Amino acid sequence: MKALVWHGTGDIRLDEVPDPKILEPSDAIVRITRSAICGTDLHLVRGTMPGMQEGTVLGHEAVGVVEEVGPAVRGFSPGDRVVIPSTISCGTCSYCRSGYHAQCDRANPNGPSAGTCFFGGPEATGSVDGLQAEYARVPFAMTSLVRIPDAVSDDRAILLSDIFPTAWFGARLAEVSRGDSVLVLGAGAVGQFAIASAKRQGAGRVFAVDGIASRLDKAREQNAETVNFNEDDPVALVRELTGGIGVDRVIDAVGVDAERPKTGPAAPADASRFERERAEAAPDASPDGDLWVPGDAPSQAARWTVDAVAKAGSIGVIGVYPPGFEGFPFGTAMNKNLTVHMGNCNHRRYLPELLDLVRTDVVDPTAFITRREEPTAAIEAYESFDRREDGWLKTVLETA
Repeated sequence: MKALVWHGTGDIRLDEVPDPKILEPSDAIVRITRSAICGTDLHLVRGTMPGMQEGTVLGHEAVGVVEEVGPAVRGFSPGDRVVIPSTISCGTCSYCRSGYHAQCDRANPNGPSAGTCFFGGPEATGSVDGLQAEYARVPFAMTSLVRIPDAVSDDRAILLSDIFPTAWFGARLAEVSRGDSVLVLGAGAVGQFAIASAKRQGAGRVFAVDGIASRLDKAREQNAETVNFNEDDPVALVRELTGGIGVDRVIDAVGVDAERPKTGPAAPADASRFERERAEAAPDASPDGDLWVPGDAPSQAARWTVDAVAKAGSIGVIGVYPPGFEGFPFGTAMNKNLTVHMGNCNHRRYLPELLDLVRTDVVDPTAFITRREEPTAAIEAYESFDRREDGWLKTVLETA
């Protein structure tokens, strides 16, 4: 089969690889009909999430059709249409039973203390071959698959694999409640769903910060109040718009690949601190011209998050920060009595509820799909997404 394979930092290829097989009684084989490119995939290629193993199939977002099930799989049969949660969970350990599927004790082959296991990630997360392929092996299929209702198309289901649950989780982490003012840092696909999630969890006002005009345009379609960090100082402007207090809640949907302002009042006079952070965050980075360049301000989103929130406010961090990152402003957060929640999404916990929102047309995920590509164009799609080109919000790979 064809699959998108990681060969090194800055080196991904569309390869012919062996078809996956049932390895455990609880496995299923799924024929992938849609996959998608996520910002986390770019971390792996840019080198800001270290530890990838050469030959790993990339991708952690997909929907498809069950082709084969192991003898321990009950409730799924060949022919079932399914969405695959990005994080893998057994469904039976104490963490899964409590809804903390991202901390499953059994899914990660590195042991219970290893933490999150997800498709297409580095060695610390498994590694488990990913979903940007024609077929995929899904461990613990009884928990790691969710049936798609007939009324929900593949295009509407694909964004439930990762980014909608992650955004919903981010709003929950930030403790969004009725009437709150909420700042969403980053207006990419996760940020767009964070805006939608915050509104549906009761937010009274939602602000969105980004530096790409087309993303801010999309945020305004959701009636978010937008801030272009290349034109305004986002912290100063948000404080001004909230009577000098700051917002009640912040969702960081950016992470370590943050970009610093290049123009405007927020552009740093001295970027040496950020340069040191980037060297520490991505020591093996291998840029190729303007490709695979790690973000040039790893702690920028974290600092804006802490500075823009009101005293005694709360923060939800869903942007990716790798192990070893040390740029969080703990002193400022402590002195403002902030509550900070962060982590990898427990996708399986939220997916059924969100699938119902999509089925009943409360949310239309297809509004955030801006590109569709055939598998043969996958590398080019990665490159355009990596360059942060205007208009590239979410790319779906049609692998059927």
